[in-house]
Amino acid sequence: MTGNSPNDIVEDMAIAGRRAARRLAAASGADKAGALQAIARSVRDFCDEICAANAKDMDTGQQKGLGAAMLERLSLDAERVMAMADAADAVAGLPDPVGESISRHSQPNGLEFERVRIPIGLIGIIYESRPNVTVDAAALCLRSGNAVILRGGSEAVHSNRAIHKAILDGLADVGLPAESVQLMPDQDRALVGAMLGGAKGRIDLIIPRGGKSLVKRVQEEARVPVLAHLDGICHTYIDRHANREKAEAIAVNAKMRRTGICGAMETLLIDQDYAAPGPLLRALIEAGCAIRGDDAVLELEPRATSAYAADWDTEYLAPIVSVALVQGLDGALAHIARHSSGHTDVIVTEDHANAERFLQETDSAIVMHNASSQFADGGEFGLGAEIGIATGRLHARGPVALEGLTTYKWRVRGDGQVRP
Repeated sequence: MTGNSPNDIVEDMAIAGRRAARRLAAASGADKAGALQAIARSVRDFCDEICAANAKDMDTGQQKGLGAAMLERLSLDAERVMAMADAADAVAGLPDPVGESISRHSQPNGLEFERVRIPIGLIGIIYESRPNVTVDAAALCLRSGNAVILRGGSEAVHSNRAIHKAILDGLADVGLPAESVQLMPDQDRALVGAMLGGAKGRIDLIIPRGGKSLVKRVQEEARVPVLAHLDGICHTYIDRHANREKAEAIAVNAKMRRTGICGAMETLLIDQDYAAPGPLLRALIEAGCAIRGDDAVLELEPRATSAYAADWDTEYLAPIVSVALVQGLDGALAHIARHSSGHTDVIVTEDHANAERFLQETDSAIVMHNASSQFADGGEFGLGAEIGIATGRLHARGPVALEGLTTYKWRVRGDGQVRP
């Protein structure tokens, strides 16, 4: 190491990571798949050690007064450890994106142009709570030919170290460098700042996974590209041509299946000409959801409370939903344009033209017709594990899986051409 300061530590890790990234970029798809299968075997072999380490984190978390939801995300048992191993095996079974020919064409002068998918390089991932992210992140980065530096949350420090030990054991089995997957040596917050600084241009991409405060800090301080979303303010619009049974089933599922995920519906918009708004509101309340509505909603449902201006821009992550009656599709599109975070927005309708217009004009990473926003998940998209949802306009959007962890280069083949 060049020194002991946080910047020196991260720079040394980044230099080693870039060396490993060059090895991984040249590795075959079979070699990378074999590495993930070896990691999966090692995680299973280390199950007892991982569970014992997790018990330490759980004890510490309880002593510190972590909430029930945080403890649930932190907790590991043998079943969850095996699921982590299965996830690594599943990623190993996905097609290798590296080397895929995206497009090719030739020019009249005979030059042949081809765009080919390649790894991004060295990725930094900063995450909280869930120790399974250690395996998911390593698996996705390795399969896509990237090296990775991981910085997990302090609440999961013992769990992450035990899992990382299993990952290194798996890498050693197949002869890939240990620096392919590095874990920050301690929980010093200054190390996060050093990662966000990009280690003098050696870290190519930062991906945060965690609460709003973490993501906000990363987006504000990072000097390298960031792949993330800050809020999941997801809308469901019930068009006047919606099927009543579909509308009620989709709205209740979108809000109440799991209220704490980023794909949960936070705002319900109902066409003022929809025939059955009252039963729809009652279905949500009977499912245990509190409603904050505009004046028209309050007239329909006396158990609703008034929505304030801030409610339309709030990610509740709880059994609460904001509801407004709008003037048709135009009203819904205008409301979404003002308040959506660009994550996932849904239309429920049997009118094909309205559906297609909504899908065309709603500028979000994911737009859906007649389906619950809870499907905003890489596994549900058939992408395997995901590293997160991206709502930016550049590079990847929506669920970020293997393809989202690649970029491309141009290959140009000639036969002696010179430019006049």
